[in-house]
Amino acid sequence: MAKFYLQVQKIEKKCLFQLSWNQNQTLTAELHYPENIISDYKNWQSIYHNFYSQELRGKVINTGVVAPPPVDWQAQLVQAEAKLLCEFHQWLRGKELYDIRSILTANNFNSQNINNPNTSKYKHTSTDVYTDIFISCNTPELTRLPWEAWEINSKSLTTKLSISRQPLNIHQDIKNIKKTPGKIRILAIFGDDSGLSFEKEKQAILALQKLIKVDLISWREGTDIQKLKSEIVNKLTSVQGWDILFFAGHSRETNLTGGQISIAPNATISLSEIEKPLATAIAQGLKFALFNSCDGLSIANKLVELGLNQVAIMREPIHNRVAEEIFVQFLNNVAQYQDVHQALLAACDYLKLEKNLTYPSAYLIPSLFRHPSAPLFRLEPFGFKQYLKRLKPTPLEAAIISALALISLQIPVQTWLLEKRVLVQAIYRNLTNQVEEPVNRNPHVILVQIDNESIQKANILSPRPINREYMAQIIDKLVELKAPVVGIDYLLDRPDLERDRILNKSLQSGLKSTSTTTRFVFATTRDSQGKWLSVHPQIANPNWSLAGEIEILPGWYVQLLPSHPSNSNPRALAYLLAVSERLQHYANSPKPQLNSRQDFWQQVNNYIAKENTILTPERTRLQPLTAFSYNLQQMWLHPIIDFSIPPQQVYKNIPAWKLLESHEKLQGNIIIVAPGGYEEAGTGQNNEDNFELPAAMGYWRNQENPDNTRGVLTGGEVHAYMTHHYLNNRMIIPIPDLWMVALGILLGKFTSEYLSNNPEQKRQVVILLSVGSTVYTLISLQTYISSSAILVPLLSPITTFGFYIVSAVFKTVNHKLDDD
Repeated sequence: MAKFYLQVQKIEKKCLFQLSWNQNQTLTAELHYPENIISDYKNWQSIYHNFYSQELRGKVINTGVVAPPPVDWQAQLVQAEAKLLCEFHQWLRGKELYDIRSILTANNFNSQNINNPNTSKYKHTSTDVYTDIFISCNTPELTRLPWEAWEINSKSLTTKLSISRQPLNIHQDIKNIKKTPGKIRILAIFGDDSGLSFEKEKQAILALQKLIKVDLISWREGTDIQKLKSEIVNKLTSVQGWDILFFAGHSRETNLTGGQISIAPNATISLSEIEKPLATAIAQGLKFALFNSCDGLSIANKLVELGLNQVAIMREPIHNRVAEEIFVQFLNNVAQYQDVHQALLAACDYLKLEKNLTYPSAYLIPSLFRHPSAPLFRLEPFGFKQYLKRLKPTPLEAAIISALALISLQIPVQTWLLEKRVLVQAIYRNLTNQVEEPVNRNPHVILVQIDNESIQKANILSPRPINREYMAQIIDKLVELKAPVVGIDYLLDRPDLERDRILNKSLQSGLKSTSTTTRFVFATTRDSQGKWLSVHPQIANPNWSLAGEIEILPGWYVQLLPSHPSNSNPRALAYLLAVSERLQHYANSPKPQLNSRQDFWQQVNNYIAKENTILTPERTRLQPLTAFSYNLQQMWLHPIIDFSIPPQQVYKNIPAWKLLESHEKLQGNIIIVAPGGYEEAGTGQNNEDNFELPAAMGYWRNQENPDNTRGVLTGGEVHAYMTHHYLNNRMIIPIPDLWMVALGILLGKFTSEYLSNNPEQKRQVVILLSVGSTVYTLISLQTYISSSAILVPLLSPITTFGFYIVSAVFKTVNHKLDDD
């Protein structure tokens, strides 16, 4: 979009025209100073004042009824206007300005997309195409000329000239124009109404209350002037801010005080008196002002000098009914989502084409003063329908979004993303030294693994099912070493009468120990018919033993508790171990006696109600949303196992053969006896208890010992992690990728729209977004480690968001190339 800046300066008897565009292109020309045009303007001005001699929004000298003048002022005004415009256009068609006119007409094609209806997102914007020209003059006489009426006589010209005014010198930078969500806020000040009527303007404003929020300040007879001034100041400086400032009433130009407005009979305010309140209003978001009053040139210059981006004023005195017509037409155009310049030009065209016989020359009076770098202000469509329209994707966006959403719903993809995300967390923990507990602190869990070496040393021919005598030896050793809680990750449901009695004897010795009672939790799971496989009665009596579910969910999800506590189904093995450990060391009550399962569950429930340090119920229990997601084949908000914690801080690994040779007291509260990676482990096919090693665990093993090539994770290690999580209240809640893809779509759509509307800020926005993505990543990584324990996806939302940004940047580059 090309913008042209034209300075017109009187230098002695000459007029210097200096046209600039782009960043460093300039063109100058000299014309004779138009003394005759200045004279014609003064003549037209005098006749204009005589024709509109009553109900002017300037200083009222006589508000009584004046007899019609004997002169036909309307006919004279029409003739004076025609002569002025003829001389003015003839002057601007001089051969000296040929090059400047050629530049303007040559560049008009590049401006076609400014208001092209095919590219405009606003349904009701004008179909006219404009070339922006900003004019500034160095003398009042030149400033008063009707530059808005300049027409270039060129058959090739397909655009209209959109001429705005700007002060010769602008000291303030462009103010940040923030788009106001929802309704536009208007502060309307109705001043001295002597000889005037504001009813039509008030009705026009109030009729648009669906689109705007308006606050009216109006003088009434008997109003205290000081209170009125204070009210104006307080409203201007309101912290809620304003988008538009509107004034109707009498005003006049002043040389030193920036113009003067009349707020009540015999009561005026100079703009210099309210300079600070106006500056505050601008700083708080004021974007546009309309002074529907007389002689507004000094007002416009003052407001732009203060930093206001756009001001519409009347350069000459304006008749009350003309002011009403202009405002009503202007406001109706703004309500059709035209920008303020389009709306003002359309209002002037209405006066010229529809009301010229009634109000001759009135269309020449309005002017818009602008900061040249400020985008034109307009109402933004809002509401739910508009919100949905803004979110409507393009065909390419729809295809990409559908692909991302579909991918994010696939369980294998989710599992892969979760695994890599936890790996990133493990690396982040290691690099930032944010381990959960001190390395030298002994973990709560000791994992006694019956590995291949243990089996060989015990001369066990077949470890499936596990040799009961060997298990009895391990139990005896654990009782000897005063183990408080023992979980046995082996199914002991099948009878082996001779050996079962040996194992039962070992278990009974742990229960009858006088110094430390050992509590046992046995593994259970469902068979193919859905029946729970309990420990065989020959081995353990249900009255003093508990059965813990050993199912390991795909995707490394933690086993959740029922939403409503019940004793009918077993809890997770890890959960029962954690509760048993806490009960064992419950210092504020007598040592509990486990005579039955009911006694045990009663103590568990009492413990949780009294001291909720084992778990956070809302995280460990199955939530309705998570249960609903199962119907969609999803695992929304289902906690995952946190393999980002180093295994040496979760459990201490001891091979069974080494335990049997040990004489040291166990430095842990929970012992899990489990298979140690041999192929026959499991309840079904061989190797069922050995899982593919998660990436984070592989990372930790490599950090501990690069030569460690063991590529499996055992079920016992998984239970050790879950037990650790129950003990330490460590439940990582993963936010679903689909949710974050949706958020990425929303943020990406709004950001890309902003980039499209503000291509000049592309570089700054892209840099800011790059920094923002880095900050988002760091916050996400830290949120995972923090007590919040929330896993926020990284790849899917950043990919989604990045797609929109790349698309927007690509579009702005293409538009720039088209413009060039």
